Amino acid sequence: MVTFLLERTAPLSQDEAWRRLTEWPRHGDSVPLTRVTVVPPGPTAEGTLVVARSGWGPLGFDDPMEVTVWRPPAEGVSGLCRLEKRGRVVRGWAELEVHPGPGGRARVIWREELRVALLPRALLGAAARTVFGRTLNRLLRGT
Repeated sequence: MVTFLLERTAPLSQDEAWRRLTEWPRHGDSVPLTRVTVVPPGPTAEGTLVVARSGWGPLGFDDPMEVTVWRPPAEGVSGLCRLEKRGRVVRGWAELEVHPGPGGRARVIWREELRVALLPRALLGAAARTVFGRTLNRLLRGT
């Protein structure tokens, strides 16, 4: 198991940072060989299932994550989304927060506890920080 924390300040409103951060299918755009789907499709709410399918053809696995907390930001109030990872290969949780930042910017925090079957902790920690850091940067840039 590894726990990590990523923090960014973005030149975006809280609402726009939240929208980009919770645009679930875009999370797969920066993770190699990964596609993300949402069940049911439509607006996210508590109980929504976000499924990241990683692999190539039949050689892959699902990382199902259930949204257990869904509190979008409001005027001057921070937003929080918590996902519980419920897969056979990937377990743990992730919390995505959007706070008011300096100068009207958004301060984003991505906190995660991650366990991946058969992957050594040292390798997992380095890979997770790199992959999720790149994902967070791309989401906030809108690319």
